[in-house]
Amino acid sequence: KMDMKSRGIPFTMFLLFLLLSAIFSTSFSKTDHVLNSKKPIPPSSVAFRIQGNVYPLGYYTVSFPIGNPPKLYDLDIDTGSDFTWVQCDAPCSGCTIPRNSQYKPRGNLVKCGDPLCGAIQSAPSHPCADPNGQCDFEVEYADQGSSLGVLVRDNIPLKLSNGSLARPMLSFGCGYDLHSGHSPPPSTAGVLGLGNGKTSILFQLNSLGLIRNVVGHCLSGRGGGFLFFGDKFIPQSGVVWTPILQSSSSSVKHYKTGPADLFFNGKPTPIKGLELTFDSGSSYTYFNSQAHRALVQLVTNDIKGKPLSRATEDQTLPVCWKGPKPFKSLHDVSSNFKPLALSFTKSKNSLLQLPPQAYLIVTKYGNVCLGILDGTEIGLGNINIIGDISLQDKIVIYDNEKHQIGWAPATCQV
Repeated sequence: KMDMKSRGIPFTMFLLFLLLSAIFSTSFSKTDHVLNSKKPIPPSSVAFRIQGNVYPLGYYTVSFPIGNPPKLYDLDIDTGSDFTWVQCDAPCSGCTIPRNSQYKPRGNLVKCGDPLCGAIQSAPSHPCADPNGQCDFEVEYADQGSSLGVLVRDNIPLKLSNGSLARPMLSFGCGYDLHSGHSPPPSTAGVLGLGNGKTSILFQLNSLGLIRNVVGHCLSGRGGGFLFFGDKFIPQSGVVWTPILQSSSSSVKHYKTGPADLFFNGKPTPIKGLELTFDSGSSYTYFNSQAHRALVQLVTNDIKGKPLSRATEDQTLPVCWKGPKPFKSLHDVSSNFKPLALSFTKSKNSLLQLPPQAYLIVTKYGNVCLGILDGTEIGLGNINIIGDISLQDKIVIYDNEKHQIGWAPATCQV
């Protein structure tokens, strides 16, 4: 049935949480066994705790270790881009964190002639005039934010699931000229790009043979969660898979899938054939204008006769409703709204269930708002995005080796 809900945690998920808990209980120490890169080992995995929430914060972050000895940087986890960068004391224009918290380059710049530099630069916009010169980068985001800086290489100490400590030298960006987009800049130190491009930390770790080219996250609706690299934390059962759409353009490094049809309370809707990008760097889900209008109409028609009216004075999100008295939580409003589901037509029985808590928020004013927004209005054109609000309380796996995305219900708290 379309409207099925999962209450329990499969046994394989329970074992996953035990393994994660064991990893999280450890920390770096001088007694850790450090991997010798000359000895080949089977690919392992690494896990991180996640902080953050959809509302009111608007993003999820991970404390990412850089340097030897390591310093932790809170990075926004972003499957919508593949490039990782941190705010850089070079000095920095537009930085949002204190100067003593910024990354300090120390003669570890990546040269312009390095193959990785070629992967982040798109000639002729960034020609490499001097192969021995520094490798500059510029990354722009859908919200018009940007980061300009230089590529560096440093130790990234990682506690692997096999009990070893790896200290690979990986490349990332040192951003010293930052511009915020439509929304206020987050107070994070940078972005952890988890897309499927060659500049990603994930791809670099895979190239060194340390992990499989797989990344996954579990974002809790109550805040927090976990992130993992590698395939050791994939549940053995209960995962729904759908193919990643392959692009002819090498510049496309995000996770696009579909087409998918939208169901409302288990019934088909006119919203069909949506191609969807899974983007953990987006707080909310976005549909193109036509699909968004149809969805708003479906929801509006369904709540007629219920004690809800439009709350136009609440500017938290574009479409909000108020009740007879302020709502305290989503539990108070979920009975007024029907579940949604996305059915991926290229894969058998691939449903992404979206209960009310996967597309609604309750604001600080006690109103309920639709967390699926009009992407065309903010310049996304016909692009549709599955953001954090719809990825909550699911373990989501991006398998770049099998070119598929999977998900399963989970509590996401360890």
